[in-house]
Amino acid sequence: MSEIISQYFDFSVMGDHFSQVLHGFWFTIKLSIISGVLALLWGLLLSLLRRIPGRAGLPVRILAIAYIDVFRGIPLLMVMLLISGSLAFLPLPEAITIPEWFGQPDTFWYAVMALTITYGAYMAEVYRAGIEAVPHGQTEAARSLGMSHGQAMRYVVVPQAVRKVIPPLLNDFIALMKDTTLASAIALNEVALVGRDIQSETFNSSALTLGAVMFLVITLPMARLVDYMIRRQQRRVGRGGGGDDGEVAEPAMQPLPSAGGAGGV
Repeated sequence: MSEIISQYFDFSVMGDHFSQVLHGFWFTIKLSIISGVLALLWGLLLSLLRRIPGRAGLPVRILAIAYIDVFRGIPLLMVMLLISGSLAFLPLPEAITIPEWFGQPDTFWYAVMALTITYGAYMAEVYRAGIEAVPHGQTEAARSLGMSHGQAMRYVVVPQAVRKVIPPLLNDFIALMKDTTLASAIALNEVALVGRDIQSETFNSSALTLGAVMFLVITLPMARLVDYMIRRQQRRVGRGGGGDDGEVAEPAMQPLPSAGGAGGV
């Protein structure tokens, strides 16, 4: 038991390298926030593109569905390696192929691109489930008032859909944050790579344990927030009438896909 404690919970090692691990974790936080916001926006756009009506919109719908299926099927690590290993050789401006925007290294932006591309596909399915959970009669009512399809989606359907899918989107954000550690494979100096470097120097894993604790400090409160929001939504649905704030109960949703499982197309 003492060997386990000294190997994983050596507080002297944690204290000596705390600033290094914290610096790496700050990279993780920035990577999570930027990638998360971009993935939310990209996923919403994809979900709207696959619902463009009419025969004219069929090619766009097919492309959107194909994109979602492909990038939900390819491991994130492979996407990250493909981008970091080949983008610099494409005939594009150097500012795009070797990005160093806002003082961040190119590996940081390669990781942002990979996370956005992959998690945008997962979040598109979450948005789709939310949109389909909005009663179709609301769209028909909006169209009967003279709104176009785009206006009905913008002012009626999407606001309700986003409200319904906040808990699963937060779950996907938690998964995205944990997957930022894959950026260590492309030499981004984030918390996992820092911990591994310290491990190789000290032959002790306490720095990695410290990084894991930093993740828990962020992810556990977010997980409890998701649980609270799900319970609140279930109470509102279960009452079958008005909520505490006078809201009308929303219809129950079908199970929403997340980044960890397969969903319908």
